[in-house]
Amino acid sequence: MNATTTRALTWIEDGEEQEVRLTDSLKGRSILTDLSLSPEERLAILDTAAMLKRTRNKQISHMWLMGKTLGMIFQHPSTRTRTAFQAGMEQMGGQAIFLGAQDLQMKRGETVGDTAAIISRYVDAIAIRIADPAELMDFARGATVPVFNALTSKDHPLEAMSDVFALREHFGTLENLTFAYLGDGNNMCHSLMLSMLGSGVNVNVASPNAFGPDPQVVSAAQALAAQTGARLQMFGTAREAVRGVDAVYTDVHESMGSTVIPGKLIALAPYRVTQEIMEMAKPEAVFMHCLPLHRGQEVEPEVADGLQSIIFDQAEARLHVHKAVLLQVLHDDRNPFSS
Repeated sequence: MNATTTRALTWIEDGEEQEVRLTDSLKGRSILTDLSLSPEERLAILDTAAMLKRTRNKQISHMWLMGKTLGMIFQHPSTRTRTAFQAGMEQMGGQAIFLGAQDLQMKRGETVGDTAAIISRYVDAIAIRIADPAELMDFARGATVPVFNALTSKDHPLEAMSDVFALREHFGTLENLTFAYLGDGNNMCHSLMLSMLGSGVNVNVASPNAFGPDPQVVSAAQALAAQTGARLQMFGTAREAVRGVDAVYTDVHESMGSTVIPGKLIALAPYRVTQEIMEMAKPEAVFMHCLPLHRGQEVEPEVADGLQSIIFDQAEARLHVHKAVLLQVLHDDRNPFSS
């Protein structure tokens, strides 16, 4: 779907009128997977995030979601995603309601679909963190408001888009960048492949055969690369994957909520990001991690805390990207604070 624009949000900055275009195709939309968005819609969200970062840094009021409420349902703990959604809503004049799994009647057998239908009567959108991707889809079918995937065992689309934003903010462009992911072919690996390729970034992936990404996701990523002109390459070793790249990324070797698999840590050990690995990338390359991280396991402390690390820029990026998604999806033209 091609993104089309509607009215602009305007504000005064340094004595001059500024604007950001809202995108028709995003209004009222759920974002359930990385493939929910076209390349044009991704760009619209990234541009909106840049605007929102600037207005916040300049302490310019941007209360564009007055009267809107976001429901948040989280089956697993969250530091960054939950805080980004809640702070983002409040910074734009809305509010957020958090419900952990223990707070809901689902614990006593109420269906996912019934829960979605009920919560939809109270809020304007719902962010849900739920392990089973099939249950996410059941929830979205039951909901009558937009639903945002805040992590499943298969993917984490808004986090990956935040990482794309952090990369663009650091380098000033995504053009001609190459990104290397090392380690477990998990939900972050899946979303990063799709999000980076969907934004035109070349992607190298290095994982052990037993713990590589889902072949179906790899096929979808290859199709997306053909659409955007980016390149996807799969490697057997970390050294091959990082040569001459602009960014080196890894995730924990045991994901939250996953079953401990004997031998997995040993298989993933060669994919640990060390100073030697970073030296094989470009001199100006950055180290990235979605957090939380385990220093000494998937990354050396000298890398995680070194000058090339942008892990906390990534964490901040979530705020701006989550706000951009909320604004594009929930903005009401009738809101008197719109312009």
